[in-house]
Amino acid sequence: MADLVLHNGKITTLDPQNPEVSAIAVRNGVVLDTGDDQEIMRLANNKTKLIDLDGKRVIPGLNDSHTHLIRGGLNFNMELRWENVPSLSDALQMLKQQADRTPAPQWVRVVGGWSEFQFAERRMPTLDEINKAAPDTPVFILHLYSHALLNRAALKAAGIDRNAPNPPGGVIERDSKGEPTGMLIAKPSAMILYSTLSKGPKLPLQDQINSTRHFMREMNRLGITSVIDAGGGGQNYPDDYEVVQKLHDDDQLTVRIAYNLFAQKAGSELNDYERWVEMTEPGAGDDMLRMNGGGENLTWSAADFENFLEPRPDLAPTMEKELEPIVELLAEREWPFRIHATYDESIDRFLTLFERVNGKMPFKTRFIIDHAETISDRNIERIKALGGGIATQHRMAFQGEYFVDRYGADAAKSTPPIAKMLEMDLPVGAGTDATRVASYDPWTALYWLATGKTIGGLSLYSRENILDRATALRLWTQGSAWFSGEDDVKGSLKPGQYADLAVLSQDYFSVSDEAIRRIVSELTVVGGEIVYAAGPFGKFDPPLPPASPDWSPVNSEPTPGMRQSGMGAKAQTRQQSMRACNDGCASACALHGHHHQIAWNSPIPTQNPRDFWGVLGCSCFAI
Repeated sequence: MADLVLHNGKITTLDPQNPEVSAIAVRNGVVLDTGDDQEIMRLANNKTKLIDLDGKRVIPGLNDSHTHLIRGGLNFNMELRWENVPSLSDALQMLKQQADRTPAPQWVRVVGGWSEFQFAERRMPTLDEINKAAPDTPVFILHLYSHALLNRAALKAAGIDRNAPNPPGGVIERDSKGEPTGMLIAKPSAMILYSTLSKGPKLPLQDQINSTRHFMREMNRLGITSVIDAGGGGQNYPDDYEVVQKLHDDDQLTVRIAYNLFAQKAGSELNDYERWVEMTEPGAGDDMLRMNGGGENLTWSAADFENFLEPRPDLAPTMEKELEPIVELLAEREWPFRIHATYDESIDRFLTLFERVNGKMPFKTRFIIDHAETISDRNIERIKALGGGIATQHRMAFQGEYFVDRYGADAAKSTPPIAKMLEMDLPVGAGTDATRVASYDPWTALYWLATGKTIGGLSLYSRENILDRATALRLWTQGSAWFSGEDDVKGSLKPGQYADLAVLSQDYFSVSDEAIRRIVSELTVVGGEIVYAAGPFGKFDPPLPPASPDWSPVNSEPTPGMRQSGMGAKAQTRQQSMRACNDGCASACALHGHHHQIAWNSPIPTQNPRDFWGVLGCSCFAI
């Protein structure tokens, strides 16, 4: 008999034999059966938990095939998130309020997940505005992997003064007197951003545990039940996995995690992997926490950071010499591996090396190309021939305007060419690359896949590279499961697979395009256990301690998942009103916009040339 039965719903199973049903029965953490209410209710007895779905849409739990949950969890309670904030004025007010409540020596961190094009003002904050909002508390604002904005207090705390040299691969912007302005530019590497952020205070262990629990609850709030963690800079194994391991041991994980091991220090990457292959192996762990292989960084010389504000970086000429022995070691030990690759030029060099290694030592397991925004058809074919797959993310939803500005609208029409990958029968997974560039919000990613639009509203793709909603969902479930070798146990709701599912606040298959971004889960189940519940199911919500420390933004501001469910009314109306002129004027610039509505409601911005010309038309011709 069933432990749990959900009935009277619209359940998308992604099982071709039984694609949509009204009821599902769960036993011992897996799907027992699916069907209509009458047949499934026969599997219930007086010990079965029964939940009436009241006609709501149910989907398999979402699975992010490339994110950074473990590192993100250690920092979640310290970060002020700007996802779905409709205006820059709102964002700056949030910044001021958080600065006022943050005690010394802590910093206020806004670390990714936002775009200037989401704001009604269609612009970045200025350093003067940031210093005015937070004159005394250090502030670090990360904008993609292109640059960071630091106020004067943060420059002092990070030890960046007129005598500080530019680090390798990065630029400290200076004024005419040689003083740092507060702008740090990734040119061409993001190392300057990583290293400066790492200078901020960390949370104590107990707060890191609490922070990770709150981050997982946020994932559950958005319908995520699994992730593949791609490691990250400053995420060394095994030391920085202590928190997630303790949560696993204490049975407090609410998201299934498969994690990759990311080489940490330039020059000693091979040493990392030689040590790690003796410590662990792919599949080590269990169905809640397991090791998944090497990458996404295999060697620093192979990193082609996706800063579309700068020209495409050429990989170091030493890349092949440094990467080949690592790939040989992983192939010999039968480790799956993944590698960060934005540009086709980089992918071409990687594949030549992989083909050479495969000729000597055939790959016996999967490998993954991550990102692949500009990959060619030829290189898709080469990946397929080697038995690899591509993990795609919605980074273009946050950077599409910059790509168009640099390479043109035609070049952006298939970035990445997901429809072509699927046509060629290549394994494709979907994800976010959260938390430092794009948002961890899967519904923004599904919106991007199904509409081809950035979060600023720019249409990037031709019709043939826009997916239907069912295909987009399949990439976020069955597609992603391949990348951890678990496609036989997760990704659909059919008998024998994990009972991981989300009951949605709105029907993904029938709401308007814009409403996709406002969907959240109202009931999330992992392995047959309810890990999150809200709205009509709120009585089932498991308890969670308040976010710690008590000054955490999580205690004062709605998280993106909370904010998302409230986007539909006041905030969206305000944003649409402020942007009405930009969107409606025939003379509007599709990239930068212009700001008549702002000018009508505030003094003419004579001190800022871009905004001054922007109120009259587009500022492109003047700046």
